[in-house]
Amino acid sequence: MPEICRNIYKNARKAKGYTQESAAERLGISVESMRAYETGLRIPNTDIVKLMATIYDAPYLLMLHLEETNDLYRAVIPSVPQYSLLRASSMLASRVFAFADSHADRRLMLIAEDNVVSPEERPEFEEIQNDLDEIVQAALAVKIAKGGEA
Repeated sequence: MPEICRNIYKNARKAKGYTQESAAERLGISVESMRAYETGLRIPNTDIVKLMATIYDAPYLLMLHLEETNDLYRAVIPSVPQYSLLRASSMLASRVFAFADSHADRRLMLIAEDNVVSPEERPEFEEIQNDLDEIVQAALAVKIAKGGEA
């Protein structure tokens, strides 16, 4: 298991100011389980991670957990940095406006209208996909932003 995975739960707990004992009590788990999660001996199940995110006021923990434990997630979803709500919101707006200003939406529709991406269209299609990945990344950054709601 990657080093970061062993520490994401510990970092979120410490950021909230909880001891292992107080966090374990709030989560309804044993201190031994808490230690196992924080040292990488065990991976917490989804329900525990959701509860950690709520109790620690750390919605970003959900994404970090998925990034570290799920290959499929990493293959589909771009890595999401953690920003302030203001920065994440302005990044999202700027990417959406740039996409619209470049008329990428119209270019995408022209490419897709025959339901085939031809070899000639492939480079532009991939460029549009990259732009969309940046928009998705920025939207998810808003969702998990410091100061935002879960």
